Amino acid sequence: MKIRNKILLAVGVVVLGLLYWVFGIPMVGNPAIATDAATIARGEYIYHAGGCGACHQLEGADGPSGGYEIESPFGGTFRVPNITPDIATGIGGWTGKDFLLALKHGRSPGGGFYWPAFPYRTYKNMSDAEVLDLAAYLQAIPALSNEVADHDLPAWQFSWMMAGWNILAGILEGTPPAVGDDPQIQRGAYLARALGHCGECHTPRNSLGMMQLTNEFAGSEAISPEISPAELSGWTEEDFVGLLQLGMTANFDFVGGEMEDVIKHTSLLTEEDQNAYAAFFTRVTDATAPTPVE
Repeated sequence: MKIRNKILLAVGVVVLGLLYWVFGIPMVGNPAIATDAATIARGEYIYHAGGCGACHQLEGADGPSGGYEIESPFGGTFRVPNITPDIATGIGGWTGKDFLLALKHGRSPGGGFYWPAFPYRTYKNMSDAEVLDLAAYLQAIPALSNEVADHDLPAWQFSWMMAGWNILAGILEGTPPAVGDDPQIQRGAYLARALGHCGECHTPRNSLGMMQLTNEFAGSEAISPEISPAELSGWTEEDFVGLLQLGMTANFDFVGGEMEDVIKHTSLLTEEDQNAYAAFFTRVTDATAPTPVE
């Protein structure tokens, strides 16, 4: 083989490898989705802990049949899909693999890319077991037929662009502050950083829309206030539990807007999980305390 052909072959192999790395479908296996009552009940709890209905179930709807609209910061509108098990318009027939790809990798059953208006960048922190529990619940609820219109986005935006965006996000988002060894705080961190996806609104983003996790919960000027442990240092754990149960702040005000929908779900959590949330957000540990100025 001539040297020129060897070079072309090597370049071709590298290009194919890069394309697979960027566009290839992650290997997640295809576990079965359970149908027993205990798994479905766990899935229902995860559904509420994840606040799924806040976006997927419009007021007055009988289930999460979609239709809610989210304004894109880059122009246009995202429309939230139907996640009931309707075959034609929902997620009927999805497999365990489909759920794992969607929630943890932002990929559709056909291999396409979801937009990060769907918080898969946070749901990737969920355990596979809880993803599958959620799948069991969503496949067990009544199927509702509701054809949601496509996203209305500028012509220059293509979903395949998320392939590169996801890679950059993995590099540029950074790592959130570590938490201590306290099991209650660790549980609260999991609830906030995985199921509750609190950072999606309360963490600042860069110009590309990627969360800046090293500044986790520092708020977004355009969307939501800071809720870091340092900012909430004047709150007691009882104050925070009251927020999750009633939507009432430490100053005896009540939250409004989209947070009202969030409270509808956090109020359904167990007292144990509400206390874990409160411990995570109100205890300034060694790991979360500001670095003292020398």
